[in-house]
Amino acid sequence: MQADVVIVGAGPVGLCLARALSGLGLYIVLLERQTEASLANPAFDGREIALTHPSVQFMQELGLWDYLEPQAISPLRDAKILNGVSLFSLDIGHRDAKQNELGYLVSNYLIRKAAYEVVKASSDVILKPDTQVVKIQHEPDGVIVTLARDETIKTRLLIAADSRFSETRRTVGIAADMHDFGKTMMVCMMEHEIPHQHVAWEWFDYGQTLALLPMNGQRSSVVITLPKQEADRLMTMAEEDFNQNIIARFRHRLGAMRLVSTRHAYPLVTAYANRMVGQRFALVGDAAVGMHPVTAHGFNFGLKGIATLAKEIKAAQRTGNDIASASLLARYERAHRKATRPLFIATHAIAKLYGDESPPARLLRAGAIRLSSRIKPIKRAVAGFLKG
Repeated sequence: MQADVVIVGAGPVGLCLARALSGLGLYIVLLERQTEASLANPAFDGREIALTHPSVQFMQELGLWDYLEPQAISPLRDAKILNGVSLFSLDIGHRDAKQNELGYLVSNYLIRKAAYEVVKASSDVILKPDTQVVKIQHEPDGVIVTLARDETIKTRLLIAADSRFSETRRTVGIAADMHDFGKTMMVCMMEHEIPHQHVAWEWFDYGQTLALLPMNGQRSSVVITLPKQEADRLMTMAEEDFNQNIIARFRHRLGAMRLVSTRHAYPLVTAYANRMVGQRFALVGDAAVGMHPVTAHGFNFGLKGIATLAKEIKAAQRTGNDIASASLLARYERAHRKATRPLFIATHAIAKLYGDESPPARLLRAGAIRLSSRIKPIKRAVAGFLKG
């Protein structure tokens, strides 16, 4: 089989990239290990995605937004950052960003389903589910991708969108700086007695980090970061005991709380690729930059990267140039590093500081929040990051 572009990984970023390249006269093949049934009807996975305004605009351009029900889109108006047992908080309001909302919250599985629907409607994208890549061979004019059952595809450009643990990235010999925080994120949906007012919480408590992502109605996505053994205990706890445990962890600030979904756990590991491109090869999404969730920019950076890469490919295709030239890929890499590296480093610094339980760190944590609350340019800068 011959193709112009092969994308490995039909997660939301891989699907969005395929849609972004559709309509250019390119033959696009999308490879995915999951079955088509799993792609067509993805299960709830506990993850709620905080979307910036540019991300929403890009999703609208791709046609994804039309597949989302209005009640599935929750406005994120304000954000609150808390530290330890203190009632004091750094409040980031939508007015700091000069918008009606800082952003929007949408369930990851609904974004995946919407992306699948728009790709299935694209006649120039061939989706090959239940498929595994076993070999990648570079040639001067293309890349030969060998699949299980000895099927081969020769493509002009190969793109990896297969997670921060990308096997494709490893196969082509690109290393990544990976950091395992030694923690696990437990996520679920809960109803609560006291309204959230569409305010997100990031609570750096001692021994745990709590996040509250406000969904429509009196329910929120609860994210708790803990050592693995403690997270495992929460995952297997009887439901009523679990409810009481979460109420206590939130110090009754939301009143009674009740589990209304399945529980899910994810290891807290970040990744940043040492190189984002190679010979007729590019990394996108978490395969390029796997963010810490504290700043909620992971999927937003994924969309920003594919928008940058798609723009370069469109320009090359329009002028009859090589869509996988070294210069094109170098421009993409420079732009994406510039867009992601500063916040990636800053996020790591924040995560390390607010995960440090030593007395000096506790004083510094509290001081940083109080100082930031008094300096409007800092609050505006944080609001700007949140809205994109």
